[in-house]
Amino acid sequence: MVSRLESAAATRRALLDAARNLLTEGGPARVTLREVGARAEVSRGAPYRHFADKESLLAAVGAESWDRITTELAQIQASDSRSAVDRLRAALETLMAVARDEPEVYRMMFTMPANDPEVAIAAAARAQFEFLRIVGSVVGAEHAHLYGAMLLTSAHGIASMDASGHLSPQMWQTTPAAVVTALVGLVAHAS
Repeated sequence: MVSRLESAAATRRALLDAARNLLTEGGPARVTLREVGARAEVSRGAPYRHFADKESLLAAVGAESWDRITTELAQIQASDSRSAVDRLRAALETLMAVARDEPEVYRMMFTMPANDPEVAIAAAARAQFEFLRIVGSVVGAEHAHLYGAMLLTSAHGIASMDASGHLSPQMWQTTPAAVVTALVGLVAHAS
């Protein structure tokens, strides 16, 4: 027998999955609480019992993506088969993979909800903490924040330019992966 808490958790999971799929299919305009509920095959009122509004639902999708990245970064950091530089490159590629594979979800990760920003901020902070651990293993803890900020903002810019087509190989004669590799090399050399 399924408990009430298990049922609520399963409903929330179905709602988040449906919202993520709708967001991927057509951006924020495609996501409505009614459509999310229909896609999740739950009652009409279920989305409203789990999320105050569409913004809260989309913020939860973004926060969940940060949490997935946190898990991946922790696994990368725990990997002893890669060098510190290779772990750093893999960490940046993890973030950029979301931008490439799920651009609308990626945008939600960087959209601050007006009603309840704490959830989004906390989720991003967890991922950033794991990222700083990886950066620190390359440049040392005393320089991790500076280089970490430089690397994350650069990766965000690379991902944004790639998504918009402004980082075309024809113009720049390079790829996003090559830019990340060069950036990591510069940071590793500077330390």
